[in-house]
Amino acid sequence: MLNLTGKVRLVTGGSRGIGAATVRTLAGAGAQVIVHYGRNAAEAQALVEELGAERALALGADLGAPGAGAALFQAATAWQGRVDVLVNNAGIAPSVTVDDPSGDWADTWARTLQVNLVAVADLCREAIVHFRVRGGGTIINVASRAAFRGDNPDAMHYAASKGGVIALTRSIARGYARDGVLAYAVAPGWVRTDMAEAYLREHAEDIARDIPLGDVVPPEEVANTVAFLASGLARHMTGATLDLNGASYVR
Repeated sequence: MLNLTGKVRLVTGGSRGIGAATVRTLAGAGAQVIVHYGRNAAEAQALVEELGAERALALGADLGAPGAGAALFQAATAWQGRVDVLVNNAGIAPSVTVDDPSGDWADTWARTLQVNLVAVADLCREAIVHFRVRGGGTIINVASRAAFRGDNPDAMHYAASKGGVIALTRSIARGYARDGVLAYAVAPGWVRTDMAEAYLREHAEDIARDIPLGDVVPPEEVANTVAFLASGLARHMTGATLDLNGASYVR
């Protein structure tokens, strides 16, 4: 059992799915957790009540708005005076193809890159500045299998955004290790969440054939991986990406 007592973690997109599983796992290991939410205020507050107000805090921010990531990090540091670990989990995956109207194409690309990459970069920037004066800290960015193997034609923008997250993470690790800033990425394939459930049910046979392990990733496995990286037990792994995809894509 990892012991994360005394550490403050900010988890974006923490109200449901991978984020909620991560919040529960981190809090269960003793951490204090800031639960960011976009639209799911009730779910985030319910999670805080489940964990206890002394262990968790809900903060809302629309990461689709320019500058929201930086403002969120600053608000998060105000709770306990610091953040020790940043977990960038929030993301969107709207559908658009080259056959859609050019306006829809442009809007979807811009919105996806803003939430999945630009807001992540803004949060990372704030974290780096914060960590450097505190002697170090950890950034864990949730990317995707799609960053490496690509995605379907209706999700090229999503794959591109996650590819950017990988490059960002590696650059932070190389550039700020001497300041004690550690940066890791986690790249899941399909994860069994409420958001993905309808698609997984509709395409269950095809997905199962694509995954040698035979099933999609439980969100708790992603959460366990994040908790391990957040523990400080693998400092020299900084810059690495950990894959969770049932061997559906092996690099």
